[in-house]
Amino acid sequence: MYLLGIGILLMLLKYLEIGAVATWDWMWVLSPFALAAIWWVWADASGYTKRKAMQRMDKKRLARINRQKEALGLGIVNKKRR
Repeated sequence: MYLLGIGILLMLLKYLEIGAVATWDWMWVLSPFALAAIWWVWADASGYTKRKAMQRMDKKRLARINRQKEALGLGIVNKKRR
């Protein structure tokens, strides 16, 4: 997401001819978009995206279990189950 934000900012600066970016070649201005595309291809191919999603789901699951234990008055026995 950072690369997309940088790309949009550079594109606006180039289009509005603001600052030093106005003199840059369009290839350099649009390069953050290409880097973002490369990042997404790598993240999907390597399983990084899926691992992060699974970690978020596990964290939510454990929080839900701990809230239920607290509601039952059992206290939190295990913070992380394996």
